[in-house]
Amino acid sequence: MAKTFSCSHVHSECSWSATENTEEDLMKKIAEHAKLHGHDTITPELEAKVKSLIKET
Repeated sequence: MAKTFSCSHVHSECSWSATENTEEDLMKKIAEHAKLHGHDTITPELEAKVKSLIKET
């Protein structure tokens, strides 16, 4: 199953979303996108929050 993440769950004004086949690939895209929100590094807390919001499609 594919993995999907919507940034609007973290930043309500952001409509960015991504879908990948693996959580690892999706997290790479999320980390790149997070830089636009000022997150140059992903803290363990932010990673845990993001992972809890990933949906399987």
